[in-house]
Amino acid sequence: MAVTSRDVARLAGVSQPTVSRALRDDPRVSDETKKRVREAAALLGYVPSEAGRALSSGRTRRIGLLVTDLGNQFYSHIIAPLHRELEARGYQLVLHTETTDESVAERLIANGLDGVILATTTVDSVVPLRLRDRGLPFVYFNRTAAYVDADATVVAPSPGFQAAVDRALEIGHERIGAVLGPENTSTGQSRELALRSALRTRGLGLDPDYVRRGPFDTETGDTATSELLALTEPPSLIFCGNDVVAYGALNAARRMGAAVPEDISIIGFDDLPPASWPIIQLSTIAYDYVRMAREAGRLMVERIEERPVDYAHVEFETTFVERRTLASPRVR
Repeated sequence: MAVTSRDVARLAGVSQPTVSRALRDDPRVSDETKKRVREAAALLGYVPSEAGRALSSGRTRRIGLLVTDLGNQFYSHIIAPLHRELEARGYQLVLHTETTDESVAERLIANGLDGVILATTTVDSVVPLRLRDRGLPFVYFNRTAAYVDADATVVAPSPGFQAAVDRALEIGHERIGAVLGPENTSTGQSRELALRSALRTRGLGLDPDYVRRGPFDTETGDTATSELLALTEPPSLIFCGNDVVAYGALNAARRMGAAVPEDISIIGFDDLPPASWPIIQLSTIAYDYVRMAREAGRLMVERIEERPVDYAHVEFETTFVERRTLASPRVR
């Protein structure tokens, strides 16, 4: 006769649900209880059945991560911490990538997921509406949609931009340009608003001739910076929508023979690992995206298991990290 979790529970002196939680390494179970349960399971030769878990609980313990912009390097850096957080809570992370809102929603709903973390949502996306209407829990990560409220982990860009603008003006920059993100993303909107607000506090604005927009990718940074550097009087500093855009800006400067930071200073956003590499040394606006990813995982599990009445909106503060790509402008 097969050994069951109830047999383990009797031997360990705990309840059957505690056995399940202990073997999932649930943080709510003490280390002592986990040890006792694991020893009992090993003694009896018990191996948990994922299928059995799903049947008994009505859950698959699978969480989807929707990334429709997989080419953006930012998302490769958040998958590992999110996976670790969900694994510690007894859930598996399943990556989903699609390009069409309608097919994304239907696939997520049909895939037997307990919940979804939406990482590349546009403000006008229909995916949150579809998921809400079908009762599939979800959490926004980094970006949010305009029409449907939900748990979210987001960035507060204003402190970082204010510090960066203050420093840029302190060392003499006056001609300030920007390569902004897409207008249909909450991150593109909030970062543009924060930059403009920071400049406004110092009595400045963005010259329309110095502003470009596009997707958060290296091609956007490269193309936009090439255009800005070709102006009769180019900006002395470019704020980029994220680090990936800034990498493209650095490529364009190198190709066009513009020295960084002597001819053009560049500031990114995110502080991804390559930003601190000696070959790049990118000045950037930073926040704890690893902790933000883990918090999204925690909110997802809490939404599935506890169904809180109110939605949690967790903001992560930003700071300015100054490196080699920012310096006083060259005197003309």
